[in-house]
Amino acid sequence: MFKIHTILCPVDFSDASRKAVQYAREFAAGMGASIHLLSVVEPRPMAVDITLNYVPLEEDLEKAAAEDLKLILEELLRAGLKAECSIEFGSPADAILDKAEALDVNLLIMGSHGKKGLSRFIMGSVAETVVRKANCPVLIVKSEEKEFIGDE
Repeated sequence: MFKIHTILCPVDFSDASRKAVQYAREFAAGMGASIHLLSVVEPRPMAVDITLNYVPLEEDLEKAAAEDLKLILEELLRAGLKAECSIEFGSPADAILDKAEALDVNLLIMGSHGKKGLSRFIMGSVAETVVRKANCPVLIVKSEEKEFIGDE
């Protein structure tokens, strides 16, 4: 029998990733697994902003992510689940794959924005890269999909 012990759930605070947290919560509750929430902060390219508009630094992004992750983590803990969180810096796909390996997770649940066409070609797909390279099953959750979990 397949036993889920650790679920990695990357969170970028989009609707899709928030829905992925709901799925992770259901799987963890049903299987007695722990959840590890991960937020990845991408380094900003070194460019000069000649308009002098405020561009958030990695430290600002890390602080905001930590505050938002804490709220999600507290909700999971209040529900009686085993959960923890971390923030990594770098390429999202690489950071997710590295964390999955380091934690020896056996299920990865993540949201996908469903970008198509030119934007997907230019930006790539984090979810696609993770699915292709992960050493464990990956459940991709889209914000507009039909849910198979629900309130009973």
